[in-house]
Amino acid sequence: MVVGLVGSGNMARALARGWGRPVLCTDVVDARARALAEEVAGEAVATNAELARRADLVVLCHKPAQLAEVAAEIGDDARAVVSILGGTPLAAVRAAYPGRPVYRVLPSTPVEVRQGAVVLAADAAQDGATDAAVRELFGELGRLVVLDDALVDTAMALMSCAPAYVALVAEAEVDAGVRGGLPADRAAELVVQTLAGTAELLVRNGYDTLAVRRQVTSPGGSTARGLDALERGGVRAAFSDALDAVLQRGRWSA
Repeated sequence: MVVGLVGSGNMARALARGWGRPVLCTDVVDARARALAEEVAGEAVATNAELARRADLVVLCHKPAQLAEVAAEIGDDARAVVSILGGTPLAAVRAAYPGRPVYRVLPSTPVEVRQGAVVLAADAAQDGATDAAVRELFGELGRLVVLDDALVDTAMALMSCAPAYVALVAEAEVDAGVRGGLPADRAAELVVQTLAGTAELLVRNGYDTLAVRRQVTSPGGSTARGLDALERGGVRAAFSDALDAVLQRGRWSA
């Protein structure tokens, strides 16, 4: 399958790196498309219309506000379309690209290392071969989760922002370790490796966060005291407020 990326920003780059094979790409900044094409041995093409004519699957990685503009450029040339546009319902993408298979997918930046979460908006069967190819293509990049289209924005607010949240949590832990006397590089190594291992433990325990937490929390022990301090500091409320803040913004940007 020849994949064409309309837009060569951070998320397009993460997708291309995760797939690890050549793609066609365009961007409003020509140098950005050329850089991505060079990195994955792909090709930067001159126009979105040319990309659509040559690609088996067009992946929309441009700004959400450009939906109608890009659709007008592509016209009827796209054989099948995947949208990763935030805040853009499946119905809106289908209206922009009538008469062909259209999919809504929301990836997260860890797809670059094939460890991401990828949300696929649930839909009726369109074209059997294309449906299967899209699932296989994005399934290469991590865990593929199918959700009702109405829930995709909430999922995006949760998991697309999560790499920044996790990085912030790691940074806070590293700073605490430095305050306790650890060199910053050693503190970062300890924290990041522990986060990576804990993620794997959660997967192996069927995402049972309570079970994993209790494995390291003895009654009255140091972990229990640390957790109590975090709860009193409002860690749960902070993440809840973050989700509300993202959803209330009403438009999506990095």
